[in-house]
Amino acid sequence: MTTPEPQVTAERELCGLVNELSRQISEHVRERAAKLELTAAQATALREMTGPMTLSELAERMSCEPSNATYVIDRLQKQGLIERRPHPTDRRAKQLVLTAEGIALRERLIELLVEESPLAGLTREQQNVLHELLDQAVTQR
Repeated sequence: MTTPEPQVTAERELCGLVNELSRQISEHVRERAAKLELTAAQATALREMTGPMTLSELAERMSCEPSNATYVIDRLQKQGLIERRPHPTDRRAKQLVLTAEGIALRERLIELLVEESPLAGLTREQQNVLHELLDQAVTQR
């Protein structure tokens, strides 16, 4: 049995919109990161550092392999923005923690990311609905 053409067209158009939004968000992050002399990956890591976490947790939030996150964290550590500390409950693990300079830069980055965001044209309610729908689509698998 074949899938009806209108369903195929709707799926294709929806995928195109999601891809375009992803492209716009990526470009927005790159542009804002450059203003702070960061790479997009560094900006993503800082954005995702909402508190102390392990490298594995950060890599998952960044949607990348831990080896890629390690490279990014090494550079942020050299810049004095992040520290590796002993994990409080797992002596084999390290915990990533923003320094005071890292916290200040993250706050500035968040301000820049909110400015003219590709999602800024949506109301808070619309953003919540979009979030729910995307979450549902992603977790459905």
